[in-house]
Amino acid sequence: MIMDTKIKLHSILATGCILFLVTACSLPPSLVHRSENKTTPASFTGSQDTTNTARIQWRQYFTDPNLVALIDTALRNNQELNITIREIEIARNEVRARKGEYLPFLGIRAGAGFEKVGRYTNIGASEATTEIKPGKETPEPLPDYMVAAVANWELDIWKKLRNAKKAAVSRYLSSVEGRNFMVTNLIAEIANSYYELLALDNQMAILEQNIAIQSNVLEIVRMQKDAARVTELPVRRFEAQVLNTKSQLYLIRQSIVEAENRINFLVGRYPQPVQRNAESFLTLVPDSIHAGLPAQLLANRPDIRQAEMDLAAAKLDVKSARAQFYPSLGISAGIGFQSFNPSYLLRTPESLIYSLAGDLVAPLVNRNAIKATYYSANARQIQAIYHYERTILNAYVEVVNQLSKINNMKQSYQLKEREVQALTASIDISNNLFKSARADYMEVLITQRDALESRFELIETKKQQLNAMVNVYQALGGGWN
Repeated sequence: MIMDTKIKLHSILATGCILFLVTACSLPPSLVHRSENKTTPASFTGSQDTTNTARIQWRQYFTDPNLVALIDTALRNNQELNITIREIEIARNEVRARKGEYLPFLGIRAGAGFEKVGRYTNIGASEATTEIKPGKETPEPLPDYMVAAVANWELDIWKKLRNAKKAAVSRYLSSVEGRNFMVTNLIAEIANSYYELLALDNQMAILEQNIAIQSNVLEIVRMQKDAARVTELPVRRFEAQVLNTKSQLYLIRQSIVEAENRINFLVGRYPQPVQRNAESFLTLVPDSIHAGLPAQLLANRPDIRQAEMDLAAAKLDVKSARAQFYPSLGISAGIGFQSFNPSYLLRTPESLIYSLAGDLVAPLVNRNAIKATYYSANARQIQAIYHYERTILNAYVEVVNQLSKINNMKQSYQLKEREVQALTASIDISNNLFKSARADYMEVLITQRDALESRFELIETKKQQLNAMVNVYQALGGGWN
């Protein structure tokens, strides 16, 4: 008996070796693989200072209490962010499912039934002569009751299932980084929209001031016309200027409504007024920015880490797909009780049943589906490498652009301030000259128009300056932590 078992075991091992050799010899060649390039420039601006603004929490980076309250509400209520959080839960459950695939499957099986066979069949004839007890034949029809514990287990010899589980873990971590990247973008979008709203408030205040100035000049011109000092033409021109400025006021109001509702949408609430303090807009001074080193982007930027996790998952997919070419070994076992009568069900050893089987399966013919899966997995891995490198390059370019913008907007704002001061002073000068007939009405109109445009441009420059402060924080990877 022992000798027969050894012979069977040796036969199984020999068969397995033959299957392995056959499949190994027919494996497709390893595809061309290139490693990802993580090299970054040594610095952004020549500085080797490792201090990085991205490490500052957003509550300390943004000091406006109204803006902080908006961001805090958005992180709780934003629908898109909450959708992403559910995707993280889905990815976590995928990890759990993959982990269970390479563990034994245990279960309980129970059943009941009956069977009637023909008396003149071989089974029927044998049952007719079988005596369960002296003087008693086999029941007809024959009931069947069974209860057993069963187990199935695929031995993960080539780590096919384990690599699939690791790939699922990497994708779960990628979804977490995707959520962090969305948080960074959400904070930046709310901050930029908030500063745009403050800029619109200031532009509307400037328009109201200009309407008052232009209306005052219009009254003076009308008085001069009544005194026959000017013609009807300057009256009409000044009147048209006042109407033009008033029409711009309504356009600004519409822009304010849209900016408020954009913020309300991001915050996850229906349209309502947005609390803000627009008076201090022009006095806001961006804090000094410390960009750190480009290599720190690899750790600070959630989108780079997300691309890195996707690349790791793609590499594991290639390994798992290649393991499909190797034989798979499965083991199944069961133990329980089976009887035609419930009263005999637990009698041992008569009603005891058990089984143990192993199977070795290897693909030999028509492996096109497995090859296609393997080649596709390799192609996706190359895609993930390019995406990872592109994400690093894009992050570096974004930081460099925003650092340059901060410096240029600072210089531009200083010059615009001087321009506004000069043109604002020229308004009073042109009005006084016009009153004394030493300047014509066109000079007054042009001066007022230029002063209005310069003040609008000053506000726009301040907004761009604040946007650069927000965007460089986002580009460095700040906000998610």
